[in-house]
Amino acid sequence: MTPPRLVLITRRFWPLVGGAERMMARLAIGLAARGCAVTVLTARWEEHWPTAIHYGGVPVVRLIHPPQRGWGTLRYMLALRAWLRQHAAEYDLVYVSMLKHDAHTAVGTVAERSPVVLRAEGAGSNGDCQWQRAARFGHCIARRCRRASCLVAPGAAIEQELLAAGYPPPRICHIPNGVAIPPPRTAAARTAARDALVEANPGLLLPLDAPMALYTGRLHQDKGLAQLIQAWKLLGSRWPTARLWIAGEGPQHRELARQIEELDLQGRVLLAGVFDEIDELLSAADLFVLPSYEEGMSLALLEAMAAGLPVVASDIPGNRPLVSDGEQGLLVPPRDAAALAAAIDRIWNEADLAAQLGAAARDRAMSRFSLDRTLDQHLALFQNLLDGGREKSRSTA
Repeated sequence: MTPPRLVLITRRFWPLVGGAERMMARLAIGLAARGCAVTVLTARWEEHWPTAIHYGGVPVVRLIHPPQRGWGTLRYMLALRAWLRQHAAEYDLVYVSMLKHDAHTAVGTVAERSPVVLRAEGAGSNGDCQWQRAARFGHCIARRCRRASCLVAPGAAIEQELLAAGYPPPRICHIPNGVAIPPPRTAAARTAARDALVEANPGLLLPLDAPMALYTGRLHQDKGLAQLIQAWKLLGSRWPTARLWIAGEGPQHRELARQIEELDLQGRVLLAGVFDEIDELLSAADLFVLPSYEEGMSLALLEAMAAGLPVVASDIPGNRPLVSDGEQGLLVPPRDAAALAAAIDRIWNEADLAAQLGAAARDRAMSRFSLDRTLDQHLALFQNLLDGGREKSRSTA
């Protein structure tokens, strides 16, 4: 069986960092390692960026994307359509992240001759289905997206939203996100990670005896970070040396910085910035916190579980398939700073519980959400769609 030739389309890609971007990068590298010919198409967000690079050995083509809103999107869509037409003989299947302008262009350009698979990202107010309902031309984009060969739903909440939005059930395929499984946690690895972080950036100094809780992801109001910072204020008297690191970028950065100053938490809560890879952050941490109001399927949460960290997460539909309360972590009501503080305090007070939760989280990530398993499922889907197309071609010949 010849591995397929794939084009992966994602409007945002490295050096832009987020859950969807990291997942598409890992899929690209993993599929290429399994023999697929993979090309990534993305947008060129900055004029000084080169138009072509290799990322992890995978060729990445950056298409024009002028900064003007509206006009920039149209120019990008036209460039994407032109590339797909010009290189039509060089790929067998197209895989697109998000049900937005890229998906509309790919389905309209490619679907008559090659399978197009769309990957829905996010759920709730930040999900693709809500975007289609609210955005200008969103309904038009949704109509065309329904013509895709298949839609991948990484999480159960995303799958339910696709069904409610009228996407054909037989063409929805649930493939969970997957993560690489690092070596088991050790005290030596924790020390080495903290040393490496401070060597790279003295501002990341973290005493070895200081417990550290970590959040990684987008700095957005729906992530519950304001309540997390409030929880840290509540923990102050019991855990004066504890640190909270919030790693990521997003529109709430300035507001969070102001909140940290107003609550006099400088030095105890750190907006740590953006990291291409978060392995050392996870190794340096003692606890992972995800207080979101909504999630589709959090890659950041899966990465923390795979690293063997105990987890405190919001009790929302997107998190429940990953974490069972009291088994892989503690689930707390969203928007509840006191509940967050109590859960963090419990884990740090009960070392045996923390170790048990971390080990169980790692076991669940290994058994259900490994990157190898996700790659297997994607390859099986792609091959099934391509084999079905070949059968159709033979039957009509």
